[in-house]
Amino acid sequence: MIDNTLIAYMEEMLRQTPIDFVRYMADSIDWDSRLIGIVGQRGVGKSTMLLQRIKTNRNDGFWLYVSADHTYFANHSLVDLADDFVKEGGTHLFIDEAHKYHNWSRELKQIYDVHPDLHVVFTGSSVLDITKGEADLSRRALMYSMQGLSFREYLELFHGVKTKTYSLKEILSHEVELPIPHPLPLFRDYLAFGYYPFAKESGFAIKMEQIISQTIDSDIPQYADMLASTARKLKQMLAVIAELAPYKPNVDSLATELHVSKNNVPNYLTYLEKAGMIGMLRDNTGGLRGLGKVEKVYVDNPSLMTVLANGKPEIGNLRETFFYNQMRVMHKVLASRESDFIIGDYTFELGGRKKGKKQIQDIPNGIVVKDEIEFGHSITIPLWHFGLTY
Repeated sequence: MIDNTLIAYMEEMLRQTPIDFVRYMADSIDWDSRLIGIVGQRGVGKSTMLLQRIKTNRNDGFWLYVSADHTYFANHSLVDLADDFVKEGGTHLFIDEAHKYHNWSRELKQIYDVHPDLHVVFTGSSVLDITKGEADLSRRALMYSMQGLSFREYLELFHGVKTKTYSLKEILSHEVELPIPHPLPLFRDYLAFGYYPFAKESGFAIKMEQIISQTIDSDIPQYADMLASTARKLKQMLAVIAELAPYKPNVDSLATELHVSKNNVPNYLTYLEKAGMIGMLRDNTGGLRGLGKVEKVYVDNPSLMTVLANGKPEIGNLRETFFYNQMRVMHKVLASRESDFIIGDYTFELGGRKKGKKQIQDIPNGIVVKDEIEFGHSITIPLWHFGLTY
């Protein structure tokens, strides 16, 4: 029999969940799949999306939402819950923050194999690896990676301003229509805090500090099985990156700065990237050399960058961070030897309102991306337009 405390918990969570705004990913998920995993940085809205799905669809079957850190799991297992749920006619089981449950991968595999008619959706930290541990779920789970708010989503959630998504082709063809008379003031607000949905609530800076601490002190060590002393090194590395980013990583200098072996530096960078703390821009070597060499390291998003810079990020770095963060969701963004970024056949040079075309004048398909302008023309595109792609 399902514990009434779980039902009561779900009902209270559903009561608090609004349904007037839905994240970009909700319509692209194949909800009919038997096992779905949604990973992403803390605070980007994974839990809310699950609860919205239940709230608007649970008349079709028997649905249950649980959080893996609920006290119920102190003396019950996920397998026990699934078995009891199916016996009572359960059809859809949603497990939030699965990474907080020690044997999550092994037990999800067992649930998948034993209950073929049960649909299971689970969320987890962005460091969660379904190919790691006792059970490889990669052949069973359909995985999605969720990003924070785009500028388009921020306009809708924070200001009730709705606009369509625009493809890169439409942006470069100047097809973007102004959703409001003057978007630049709101764009500045977005850069400061708009990547995270919870910024609508009070205490944004404090919550951001908590996210950073929980990610580095808990999520990464749990994933990498590392000591607390190593987690402290990761915090130091993030602080160094926040001060210098975007910059070309120097393994020797980072190792010296952190007092660690240079052999550990690439792993530390990878942990921070998987956790959504940084982004690594690679070149276009590809091929047998994999993803290419890391050319620049960025703080993951402009809002995180603003917090780490105590509210005063360098504007040029902030522009690059925004462009890379937003465009990587729908496109493969690479480093340019001649300019800032390459996406497909296009090369992008970023700057302020007075940025000229000299640096890209001899580059085929060169684009000048300018901040502080409302309208574009020819090969000049406003920076804020690139926040409307998802």
